[in-house]
Amino acid sequence: MARPIELIPLLCLNCATRLPANPDEAAWVCPQCGEGQRLDEREGLARLEVHYSSGIPLNQPGKPYWVVDGQARFQRKTYSGSQSAEAEKFWGDSRRFFIPAYTLPLETLLKVGSAFVSHPPTLEAGPPAPFEAVTLSLEDVTAIAQFIAMAIEADRPDKLKELQVNLQLGDPVLWILP
Repeated sequence: MARPIELIPLLCLNCATRLPANPDEAAWVCPQCGEGQRLDEREGLARLEVHYSSGIPLNQPGKPYWVVDGQARFQRKTYSGSQSAEAEKFWGDSRRFFIPAYTLPLETLLKVGSAFVSHPPTLEAGPPAPFEAVTLSLEDVTAIAQFIAMAIEADRPDKLKELQVNLQLGDPVLWILP
């Protein structure tokens, strides 16, 4: 006879308070001690450093973003026109990716992520604030960053035929932004 599935409550690694976790969430802040925690595919519950922006309005939840610096290199082939020089100039220096960690339609996620790569917000630390649920796991950050970089390149006015992306990312950090 098969054993029924057993749900095990997630308890804060710092103070053992039950974390207010829903099935689709990937990270939380303990309501008792404020310790950030996330689910790791291999380790289970792991500590997570959470930063809060100073610009979060009172009585409004912030939005969680995985913030990571990275270098992107591309091999582009086009049918006609070439934006390779512009792409090399844009990606020549390290870029900061702001990857929405909350639930968004894919098209909106790409639009927001692309806009923040081009015009990154200033990260100025502020006090803790409530925020929307973190539903994008840390393990998915690289794939989404690559997808955002490809969306930026696909939006160039040349007629792109083929694109290969090599993305080197640092360690993502969770920021709560306005």
